[in-house]
Amino acid sequence: MSRRGPAATLLAIAAIAGCGGGGGATPPSAGSSATTGPAPVERDRLPHPRTGVDVYAADVPGRFARAARGVPARVYVPNSESSTVDVIDQRTGRIVRHFAVGRQPQHVTPSWDLRTLWVTSDEGNSLTPVDPRTSRPGRAVPVRDPYNLYFTEDGRRAVVVAEALRELDFRDPHTMRLRHALPVPMCPGVDHMDYTAGGRLALVSCEFGGRLIVVDLGRERVVRTIPLRRGAMPQDVKLSPDGRTFYVADMMSNGVWLIGARRMRKLGFEHTGRGAHGLYPSRDTRTLYVSNRGEGSITLISFRTRRPYRKWRLPGGGSPDMGGVSADGRVLWLSGRYNGEVYAISTRTGRLLHRIGVGSGPHGMAVWPQPGRYSIGHTGIMR
Repeated sequence: MSRRGPAATLLAIAAIAGCGGGGGATPPSAGSSATTGPAPVERDRLPHPRTGVDVYAADVPGRFARAARGVPARVYVPNSESSTVDVIDQRTGRIVRHFAVGRQPQHVTPSWDLRTLWVTSDEGNSLTPVDPRTSRPGRAVPVRDPYNLYFTEDGRRAVVVAEALRELDFRDPHTMRLRHALPVPMCPGVDHMDYTAGGRLALVSCEFGGRLIVVDLGRERVVRTIPLRRGAMPQDVKLSPDGRTFYVADMMSNGVWLIGARRMRKLGFEHTGRGAHGLYPSRDTRTLYVSNRGEGSITLISFRTRRPYRKWRLPGGGSPDMGGVSADGRVLWLSGRYNGEVYAISTRTGRLLHRIGVGSGPHGMAVWPQPGRYSIGHTGIMR
């Protein structure tokens, strides 16, 4: 992911009010025009009729694991250029805590057991644990080049994405002691990943290589390389609810690639907007939100049709990057990477609810708590 850029701190504006309901704008049915009405959240979703899978079945509102129950609703913002973390109260939109961490924090990642939030500081060579019940940091753990952080589906291994070292480092998920370093020299700018529905394979983006790699997590080895196109710059990766399709944001191609999860081959490409970057499913799993960092917009893709059906533009512009959806599905929170700000956007109307000034270079922020049984990493990929 591009690391640096100018940041201008903006003041917070109106407090959050009237967020509305619904888990995301309703995708249009075939042959109909797009509408902006709310989509009901399905508490007991049925598996997809063709695949028998619902990857996000445990992620419905109110279905918190025991470790996440009663945790204050906060947004944890790693400010890469300030080497700090700002903690925002989701209800008021105010910063309630601010603390220093290792140099260039990139992401805030929930641990597999949901008890800890880890701040990944790659240039500081450290992981800082944060207690989500108090929002207080603990003592940093020395780890080489932790750009991003994931956990295997069974929770037995942490996977540190060491971007500068071109490695995927398999570590103890609690102590972070190194178990096995997997070199990935064919993957310059190794960045983000998501897993197949069974958790056996990971699809990994190579930002500076214009390609993806497939990693067998059980054997801890690369099993395939998927070229995209010359000049491609793949970023975030997200699996569809039915487990059939990976979506991969491409910042230089200005859209998302569709990759078949079964054969791991390209299926197509959809244009979304300049600087396509972060990918977040709506709480009802009907919509994929794509943040277009280069043009200050969010594109909505229908998981059913696999095509864009609406675009929201931030008034006055911005640089929406990474974040997540609130636990109730009503608000999409995104960092403003080059503007020193955070955006809170209504998922019912696309209206900007909050523009909150934070530190310089806000990046992979975590919206916490989230429903789900466990986290497989990044800013909160829940299963």
